Amino acid sequence: MKTLWDIVLDDDQKMILETVRAIVKREVAPRAAELDKKGVFPWDAVKAFSREGLMGIMIPTDYGGAGERLVTICAAIEEIARACASTAVAFAQQSHSAYPIMIAGTEAQKKKYLPRLATGESLGSIALTEPEAGSNVAALATTAVKKGRAYILNGTKLFITSGDVANIIVIFATVDKARGKKGITAFIVERAFPGFKVGKLEEKMGMRGSTTAEIVLDNCEVPVENLLGREGEGYSLALSFFDKSRPGIGAQAVGIAQAALDTALAYSKERKQFGKPIFQFQAIQFMLADMATQISAARQLVYHAAHLYDMGGARSTMESSMAKLFASDMVVRVTIDAVQILGGYGYTKDYPVERFMRDAKVTQIYEGTSQIQRMIIARYLEKEGA
Repeated sequence: MKTLWDIVLDDDQKMILETVRAIVKREVAPRAAELDKKGVFPWDAVKAFSREGLMGIMIPTDYGGAGERLVTICAAIEEIARACASTAVAFAQQSHSAYPIMIAGTEAQKKKYLPRLATGESLGSIALTEPEAGSNVAALATTAVKKGRAYILNGTKLFITSGDVANIIVIFATVDKARGKKGITAFIVERAFPGFKVGKLEEKMGMRGSTTAEIVLDNCEVPVENLLGREGEGYSLALSFFDKSRPGIGAQAVGIAQAALDTALAYSKERKQFGKPIFQFQAIQFMLADMATQISAARQLVYHAAHLYDMGGARSTMESSMAKLFASDMVVRVTIDAVQILGGYGYTKDYPVERFMRDAKVTQIYEGTSQIQRMIIARYLEKEGA
């Protein structure tokens, strides 16, 4: 029987995925529980991916990357998340920081920053969320005032993935609050710029091996040549970025869910009650069947959205939102069911399903909540129909 990989991946892409799997087996899976327990960044895995040229999997070959399509990136993210969701986030975050530069960067900006991200020499991040601006991007309060040959940025960014370890951060600020979303502008900010500070690190329920930091901009000096795109184009750049990032979140969810199903299925065949494996009880069979079906449906949505993006031309906004919405809601249900199948053991740290359940929840929150995805989908239905 053909798998999804046989259908959507060519031979070169499959070779990349095999390399990812080898690193996951050697570097990622053995450390997953420890990363979660200690809440530390997965440096060993990042270095291993960098040695194989995989941190730059999405960056064009002209700038030192592999130039791979979004479908390939999603396949890699899913495979990593199946072993360690935190490491999958760290891997995907490199893409997130590169996307805006790839979309809106000047040739000089691309030559300066993309090779550093491609090799893993520098880690990247993107800073959009603020204390009073999460789902409502247009409400961000961080300001950017042009002064001579620099922009002076002031404000606080919240919940920034890899914010404490990243060297290159794409930061969104407003050049004029009165203009609303038309004042939002993007900047490439280096950690070493004067006025850039890392604030507190968040203590999180899940994804504990993916560090999340506050970033404080206190008269942060950003050279004018680090303006990304033109003034006022930041909002549309953020929307374009989400088209590419949201299928990746869906792939994370699929990977976590697949790991939960694998664990629950194996346990159900070994655990005996009333003289037989619990898998033989119809109640358990139906739960597992539903889990497998939901995972398969989510996977199809994720790779459909990624494929549409790779085709170019038409925007894939609605499909990307559908993929993230369905996959993130699915992984929460599936991981809860996995814990239920394992019973008391599922609620302990002896088995990884409790970690899967904790990791799953944030996929409904970041890159736009499930409620925001429904709003986006509804708006497209209103404009274009089903």
